[in-house]
Amino acid sequence: MHVTHPILRLHLLLPFSLPDITHAKLVLHNLYKPALDKLVERATFVERVIGDDFQRTLPHERWVARCFGVGRADALAGPCQQINDVVPLAPYMLLADGGNPQDAVWACVEPVHMRVVHNHLVLVDPGMLQLSQNDAAGLLAVARPLIRGLGVKLEAPTPLRWYLSSEQLGLLASASPLRALGRNIDIWLPHEAYTGHRPRMWMKLQNEIQMAWFGHPINQAREARGLPAINSLWLYAQGRMTTVSKPFERVLSRAAATRGLAISSSAALETLPDTFDILRKQATTQAADHTLNNGMTLVELDQLSAPFIQQDWPRFRAMFSALGDDWFSPALVALKRRELVQLAITLCSDTGSTTLVIRALDIKKFWRRRSFSSLLR
Repeated sequence: MHVTHPILRLHLLLPFSLPDITHAKLVLHNLYKPALDKLVERATFVERVIGDDFQRTLPHERWVARCFGVGRADALAGPCQQINDVVPLAPYMLLADGGNPQDAVWACVEPVHMRVVHNHLVLVDPGMLQLSQNDAAGLLAVARPLIRGLGVKLEAPTPLRWYLSSEQLGLLASASPLRALGRNIDIWLPHEAYTGHRPRMWMKLQNEIQMAWFGHPINQAREARGLPAINSLWLYAQGRMTTVSKPFERVLSRAAATRGLAISSSAALETLPDTFDILRKQATTQAADHTLNNGMTLVELDQLSAPFIQQDWPRFRAMFSALGDDWFSPALVALKRRELVQLAITLCSDTGSTTLVIRALDIKKFWRRRSFSSLLR
């Protein structure tokens, strides 16, 4: 009996999968990854996008935005091209969270903790704050009248991620919170893109909320449990929704921005499965039901993000090995069996990205010898 294998073209996006040179020797030493090594070895190099330590967005954010035609720079022409550091993803994130951005300017806002280090402030990883839905909702209730008092529209479809709308926000440059972690936040704070000045409206709002939250019972209870107080807000990804292209027939991702772009492009948006084999079984069922054609499928695998950000390298290595078992190895087998016609892989560091493509016929090209270490910078 012939079995239909509808995942003919697959693109894997892996944020924070390329450690920098200073950590690579420690992280990759004796790391068992035969399937990925084989895929990289036989792949065709597509592009390398070079970022720098002062870009205000993350490479996988820029890559996804570019794929969907959001914030695209005219100069984006090919490999080794440094790309425009403008990714107005907040309206698409709001869409993914169940809101309706319409034609307004939106910015994403997250409650955060800033701590004093020496003579400056440092942003703490939001993923380590253990901020509960109830605590976030309580702090939101305090902030809501202050936000509306400045004439700023507020949507909070989730207590952990809020959205502000004001035309003034469209004039700002801001940074993704994960870009600013552990650094002096001065250069990462929102500022007017053309003048460099700090926006008075945002500074006033931030100061009022900081004072309202200082000593609040929710924060007192958090500190009593040994948790950091939520003492500020972080604003980023502001912009207006525009028409997007449709580079993928379906998208599987946990990231709000990627999910929102998928919705906006009318791509099929699905839950991210744990393994390639589960994805294949789901796709086979959908093909039998005539609900899926053979377009490109994007799968965003974010398992490496938290250990990379926290520099938990033993956990990073364990996650990397698990990705090999769950995704790279069965994908390699699928290529050999011609169940996959094409597999693309985009590997990201914290500044840049590299994209490779492997086709079924490439597996037999034994003379290709690219190493995984050649992808590091």
